[in-house]
Amino acid sequence: MPTTPPVFTLEEANALLPRLRELMQAQMGRRSEIEQQLERLAELLGRAPDTIQVDDADPPRVRELKRELAARVDAYRSAWREVEEMGAMLKDPRMGLVDFYGRVDGKLVCLCWKYGEETVTHYHAVDEGYVGRKPIEATMRRRHLN
Repeated sequence: MPTTPPVFTLEEANALLPRLRELMQAQMGRRSEIEQQLERLAELLGRAPDTIQVDDADPPRVRELKRELAARVDAYRSAWREVEEMGAMLKDPRMGLVDFYGRVDGKLVCLCWKYGEETVTHYHAVDEGYVGRKPIEATMRRRHLN
């Protein structure tokens, strides 16, 4: 049974950022390694692979590369699960974009953080995305997000 992510105060969301930064940095590295290995695999095969599933007909180097890729993809997926277990919602893995449920004026919103930002400084309506981000003003922080 799926569970609804928790609702965070701004302070609670910001308290998670040190670990999120570590995870995002590692994930960006993993993604880059996966993309590089996929390029190598495409070079070996002469085309982009349809799958990284090992086939007995694959040459030994292709089988080895596919096994390495599968292990990297598993590690990549596993780390995203840790982000979700923290209560965050991954929105864009390439940008390192994460949302947390929060409240502004009693209304449920998404507190929006992007890898590279020092703190959570934006929010948007639950039915909006990144393009709908609005800055969290200092007066709003004191009145509504604590």
